[in-house]
Amino acid sequence: MGQCGITSSKTVLVFLNLIFWVENEVDRSIQKVYKTYNGTNPDAASRAIDYVQRQLHCCGIHNYSDWENTDWFKETKNQSVPLSCCRETASSCNGSLAHSSNLYAEGCEALVVKKLQEIMMHVIWAALAFAAIQLLGMLCACIVLCRRSRDPAYELLITGGTYA
Repeated sequence: MGQCGITSSKTVLVFLNLIFWVENEVDRSIQKVYKTYNGTNPDAASRAIDYVQRQLHCCGIHNYSDWENTDWFKETKNQSVPLSCCRETASSCNGSLAHSSNLYAEGCEALVVKKLQEIMMHVIWAALAFAAIQLLGMLCACIVLCRRSRDPAYELLITGGTYA
């Protein structure tokens, strides 16, 4: 029982550390994935970026202008961002930077970090709840042991060195 409490408190500390670490790691990872974007659906990086941009309603790392620095943007030379940057309300969006009002203005990095921190906070709260339950169990065990030792009606079942 005590080992579980120690393990859950260590888990909480690890996740608290992860909250501060995650922002730097996400920035590095997103930059790397955006560099490998090639716009084809079979490519895992391209699918991941398109999925994140559609689900979180964001475009680019910090904003849609980040796409101008990618290899994909320079190779295509069409002055547009991926269609996953298009707002759902913009029916005729083709990703053109000339019509930036049709694009999501907010970058994905901040939203991804926020989502990851929300998930980690749920895990931390679950670990804290588990630690509290463990502490309550240890407290109840201590109360039972203390009351049992002072009870005059309590007698040991050990007689003559053997168990009865």
